[in-house]
Amino acid sequence: MMRSYLLLLLAGLSAVSGRSYNPAADAGLASLLSRAQYENYFPHHDPLYRYESLIKAAASFPLFAGEGDMSVRKRELAAFFAEIAHETTNGGAEAPGGPYAWGLYYTEELGCGDGHCRQYNSANGGPYHAAPGKTYYGRGPIQLSYPYNYGQAGADLGLPLLAHPELVSQDGVIAFRTALWFWMRPDDGEPSCHAVMTGKWRPAAEDLRLGRRPGFGMTINIINGNVECHTQLPAGRKERADRIGHYRYFAGLLQVPVEKDCDCAGMTPYGQ
Repeated sequence: MMRSYLLLLLAGLSAVSGRSYNPAADAGLASLLSRAQYENYFPHHDPLYRYESLIKAAASFPLFAGEGDMSVRKRELAAFFAEIAHETTNGGAEAPGGPYAWGLYYTEELGCGDGHCRQYNSANGGPYHAAPGKTYYGRGPIQLSYPYNYGQAGADLGLPLLAHPELVSQDGVIAFRTALWFWMRPDDGEPSCHAVMTGKWRPAAEDLRLGRRPGFGMTINIINGNVECHTQLPAGRKERADRIGHYRYFAGLLQVPVEKDCDCAGMTPYGQ
């Protein structure tokens, strides 16, 4: 009786705040993903990417995998896992356990240590500039790169990432927070990946003209559209096919159906 009263009270308070009360979503990501599931999905993950680090990072983004019905929530989680697994995989066609079981293996972009990959230090006309002696190559689950992303993520998260980009590959909670920051944040006219996967984004007429459409393919366009979506080069096709394969793999593990069209072929990237 007391629990029923509490639920009614919370529902009433939620109505006042304009937010619908969802007991499952309010319980956090742990209500959707157990440690055992995580270890099964990422059996070869680097120690940086501990389950506890993901759960702690997700607490800063309560709407992540927390909006919509259970199918919507699981589909968003499958999409997020697909993107971060692709970005960090050590898998391949002949990999033990299959090509999609090797996500979260790498913490940094290969070949970029010891001061290499300084092409990533370009400010690209933005307000954030490389600090002396630092390099801004891909790090963490989403492979955060360039001073703009490190600087903006640091400003939004209250972390010194521009001065210390190495934190993204040294602290697991920070690593996952930067990935979720990128996933949840709209940027310069682009929708967030979260908005796309939860159905909050609806393409305008101009988007439709440029081939942009709802679904997982749009997250690929947001993350790496210039290289993978608006090209017919074999490398681009291979990369997006791997992302789609990961998406279907994780959706299968989470037992949630995916949209018929998961591709981003022909979508015009933003900024063009």
